[in-house]
Amino acid sequence: MKTEEAKELGIWGEVQAQNMMREMGMQIVEVNWKFLHLEIDIVAMDGDQLVICEVKTRSTLANGNPEMFVNRTKQRKLMRAANLYLEQRKLTNEIRFDVIGIVKQGRFESKNYVKDAFSALA
Repeated sequence: MKTEEAKELGIWGEVQAQNMMREMGMQIVEVNWKFLHLEIDIVAMDGDQLVICEVKTRSTLANGNPEMFVNRTKQRKLMRAANLYLEQRKLTNEIRFDVIGIVKQGRFESKNYVKDAFSALA
């Protein structure tokens, strides 16, 4: 897949993820928050809980479900980013880490929402 196509697919996937989260009653707070080398795809509120959501979008299932690509290294980066986000915003909310895996292959679409995908204590 060409870089531009991959970028467009990623943007499309993040919009789909935001829509899913809104349909679940969450409020989107920020999208693509960046600080230094860290990034959070979606920051949302689910009641009083702050949701840090990683979105993985792929054009094929050939290598497995996209949500499975949030490895330990990525999890640690998300945890650091979440802590910095809380610090910068002076928030004390409980945090939950969710992952959304999306596949768009021609007309085929698959979306998988993994609530509480990993724990900051892990």
